Amino acid sequence: MDRALARSPAASTAPAVAPASAALKREPNLQDPDGFYEHLIAAQSDLDEGQAQRFLAKLSLILANQIGDSALLREAIDLAREPETSTLTSNESAP
Repeated sequence: MDRALARSPAASTAPAVAPASAALKREPNLQDPDGFYEHLIAAQSDLDEGQAQRFLAKLSLILANQIGDSALLREAIDLAREPETSTLTSNESAP
């Protein structure tokens, strides 16, 4: 995690944790998936491979902190490691 974030006063307060009933979303949930993908790729366009890997690791930690539910995060990690399965149940864009 970014050291500045880790030392900030907000980081020391108890995180808001998603309800235990939260389930990993398997349906597309982005309002603009193409726009998100383009922004993600553009954010890495001037980075070398090592910088891009650090960027993606940092982004993962930022988003994990936003989610805050360890069980949900473990489920997402396990799903991402599955080599032959789709991460979503549909190829259609979210509404």
